[in-house]
Amino acid sequence: MTLSLSDIKAARERIAPYVIKTPLLRLRNLEETLGCEVYVKLENMQRTNAFKLRGVMNTILQLTDEELERGVVTSSSGNHGHAVSYASKLLGIKATIAVPDTAPPFKLEKIKEYGAEIIPTTVEERFKLQEKLVEEHGYTLIPPFNDYRVMAGQGTVGLEILEQLPDADHIFVPASGGGLVGGIATAVKESADHVKVHGVEPANLPKFAASLENNEITQVENKGTIADGLVSIIPGEKNFPIVQKYVDTFYTVSEEAMKKGQKLLLMEAKILAEISSSIGIGGVLNKEIEVKPEDKICFVITGGNLGFDQLTYIRDTEY
Repeated sequence: MTLSLSDIKAARERIAPYVIKTPLLRLRNLEETLGCEVYVKLENMQRTNAFKLRGVMNTILQLTDEELERGVVTSSSGNHGHAVSYASKLLGIKATIAVPDTAPPFKLEKIKEYGAEIIPTTVEERFKLQEKLVEEHGYTLIPPFNDYRVMAGQGTVGLEILEQLPDADHIFVPASGGGLVGGIATAVKESADHVKVHGVEPANLPKFAASLENNEITQVENKGTIADGLVSIIPGEKNFPIVQKYVDTFYTVSEEAMKKGQKLLLMEAKILAEISSSIGIGGVLNKEIEVKPEDKICFVITGGNLGFDQLTYIRDTEY
């Protein structure tokens, strides 16, 4: 089994009652600064304020009655757990979330808001813990990224981009485990092969860059990043072959560039975006990603779940 365009189209029909088609806007006032035509796909305006609900709903809606009755489990630093908790309350099922210690308090509260059980863990141990919970309690796992159903749901973002900006030249996608970039790349490349799809990840956690260079899945050292939504240290085994096949380029972006991108979006575009969402724009702004003036570039703004305390580190940032 793998992921196909037909899977993504089926996912779109399946999740339609539960998600919204998010806006795609042109930001002309950023174009001189960034040196290209700037478009943003605003998944921070999705229900639960992040793209994650797409993949979660597509997965949960395909579970059997027996699986739903036993409940679901996942591991998440925030937005995926928030989506699982929200969907579980909506459908009346039990949810348990293994939350690594990198999760911001604001996101942790959002997960708790919908009644999920929280179990603390670390980034390194989170997947082992979720497997243990599956074995001990019979829960059904809703993976954050390493699942074709999840990727199909996330790929619906790509279908929408092609409808809203059919003449796009490039799409920049923040990447952690590879669910979103793999889904979008499949949707785009199997529909409009001329559109370039690029993954963007923190330079402190270059798992895709390392894996692509080594031509095999590679775990990298956890050096830490302020991008709390991009903390995976290894690509998903189902995601990586799709990334190899369809993603044109993978870029690594510095911590400082991400800060600049977030502040630019907030101050000039009035878009409240997570630091993880700002990585592509930050990379271009800081000249770590090269673009051309004639390029029509769509940046996927993956989420907007953040508290005031998470804006303090950009207070003195200059862009």
